[in-house]
Amino acid sequence: MLTRALWLTALLTGSISFASAHDVQTDQLRIAHPFATPTPPGVANGAAYLDITAHTESVTLVSAQTPVSESVELHDMQMEGDMMKMRHVSAIEIAKDETLTMRPGGGYHLMLMGLHQPLEEGDRFPITLEFAQQDDIEIEVWVQSAQEGSNAADRHHQH
Repeated sequence: MLTRALWLTALLTGSISFASAHDVQTDQLRIAHPFATPTPPGVANGAAYLDITAHTESVTLVSAQTPVSESVELHDMQMEGDMMKMRHVSAIEIAKDETLTMRPGGGYHLMLMGLHQPLEEGDRFPITLEFAQQDDIEIEVWVQSAQEGSNAADRHHQH
C-alpha cells in the first residue's frame, strides 16, 4: 500500500491512472469507484458506496465482508413522509444493462458494522463482494469525503 506522499507523487507524475486503478471489470459486471466516507473517532459504524453495472445478465449482491469491521450489511435508505428510514436488505439485484449507483444521502449502501478503528480520509481497505450467480469479487475501497467520492464515481461513467 502506498503512503500518502508516494501516492501523491505517483499521481502527479502520471504513473497511476485514476480510471483504471479503481474499476473492477468481469465478463458479467463492472464495479466503479468503491469509496467510503470518513468516520469521526468513537463512531462504531461506517458506510461504503460503489456502482455496479450488470452486462450480460442480472446479478444479485447477497453479502460483503471486510477486515475493517465486524460485519457488513446491505442497507437501503428511503424517505418515509418527512423521516429518513434505513433498513437492512437481504440482497440487491441489478438488472441486465442497468447500473446501480450508491451515493451518500439515500438509497443502497454497504453498512460497515463494528468498525475496528475510524475510517480516515486517504485510507484504503478491501471488501469482498459475494454475488448469487458468480464468484466473489474483492475490491479496494478508498476513504474520501462524500462529495469527492461521489464526483469521482460519477466521472467513471464518462469513460
